[in-house]
Amino acid sequence: MRCPYCGKMEDKVLESRTMSNGESIRRRRECTSCGYRFTSYEKIEYKPLMVVKKNGRRQPFDRTKIEKGIERALEKRPVPTNTIETLVNEIEGTAIMRAKSSREIATTELGELVLEKLNEIDKVAYIRFASVYKHFENLDEFITEVKKIDKKRE
Repeated sequence: MRCPYCGKMEDKVLESRTMSNGESIRRRRECTSCGYRFTSYEKIEYKPLMVVKKNGRRQPFDRTKIEKGIERALEKRPVPTNTIETLVNEIEGTAIMRAKSSREIATTELGELVLEKLNEIDKVAYIRFASVYKHFENLDEFITEVKKIDKKRE
């Protein structure tokens, strides 16, 4: 680490402390050339999860978009709001695990993940979300999706 006083690169660490619940480390240092003492901080650098759109564009993962879609699907349904928060956390965690080292996930995979979680919680919300996500264009597509849910229950 470069000394902010004399600019030399030689220093020694006098003390290290974990800060912010283990998210960063504070180090007290002393320059071995001039004796100046200073503090440095280290923190983990997170790479954002990227979502790959159908047209190939990439954009950062935005949990509020998923949260809004789920809230809209669950509107006027008997599901507590804390369940929505838990659901979004589970989806985000699973998406991060599936993305692994590439830190990328396709929107189709993300949509299927949301559908899977909604199917476990509320069938009506599942159909609402699916009708928008899968772009149902006619009644037959809607009925086919409802029949799929019926088969999964059996």
